[in-house]
Formats: sequence, structure tokens, C-alpha cells
Amino acid sequence: MSQRMFNVGKLVNTHGIRGEVKIIPTTDFPETRFAQKSELILQQPDSNINVPVTIERSRLHKNMYIVKFTQFDNINDVEKYKGWVLKVSEEQLDELDDDEYYYHEIIGCKVVTDEGEELGVIEEILSPGANDVWVVKPAKGKSILLPVIDDVVLEVNVQEKIVKVHIMEGLI
Repeated sequence: MSQRMFNVGKLVNTHGIRGEVKIIPTTDFPETRFAQKSELILQQPDSNINVPVTIERSRLHKNMYIVKFTQFDNINDVEKYKGWVLKVSEEQLDELDDDEYYYHEIIGCKVVTDEGEELGVIEEILSPGANDVWVVKPAKGKSILLPVIDDVVLEVNVQEKIVKVHIMEGLI
């Protein structure tokens, strides 16, 4: 029985000699994911090697989290995990409001205009600043970049994997 796992961060380096590590968060809920007693899975990239870990303490420092796991007490214990990713299982995902979605729910959705034209499928989500941008891959041609703003995104149906959009003048 294989369980879906979702990335919440990447362990990029050690911090000090007492087993603390630096983690770049890749989650919208870092204060929940890196809270005391939070249980995560350390996974080696490109393999199925998993190490369960529990957060002993954490703090935000320069857009990274300095984290101490209860399982490790010195730099020698954690050094081998540099480059590994932190994951949570699907049942650990938080419930979202009606108008909020996880990336994995959006990627793969078909994009249709309010005039019925099919644009393609969302293949990537970029976060350049003020709002996210969905990268839509059409059947042929260049990718389309759609800003995730109320004027453009009209309706999202994750059950049917369809997103309805309004194409403003000059967008494509």
C-alpha cells in the first residue's frame, strides 16, 4: 500500500554542532509543519529511503527554518541528510477554505476559456511575487502564463480537473 507524500521542505545544511539543520520551506504552512512535536518524513531524493523524524524545536532565520529533530543530537548524526526532502502524508494535509487549493490539485487541470476554447493543461505553478502564475501547456505551441487573479481565474473545479478562465486583452 503506497501512500502519497507531499514536499514541505528541503534540508540544505547543518547549523552548529548540536544536530540542528537548515531547512528551506516549500509549504504554505511552515509554522504548522515545523511546530514542536510535528512528525515528518525525511526522504532521500530519487529513492525510497525514508527516515521518520519529530520536531523538537524550530525557529525562522533568514527565510529558512533552523530545526532540531528529537532523533539527532550532534552534527555527525544529521550531516548525511543534506539535500534530503521533508515530506508529509496525505492525511496530514490541512483542510483548506472553499476557494483555496493545493498545488497538486491544480497541476493537471484542463484550462478552458469562458468562451469555450480549450487552452491546455496546467503543468507548473510559479510564485514570482504578488500572485502565482500557472504555466499552461497547450496541445501545440508555446506555454501560456496565466496570472492567478480574480479577473482571470473564474472557476476552479478540482473534482473534474477543469479551470475556467477569462482571457484579458493582451494576455496571450
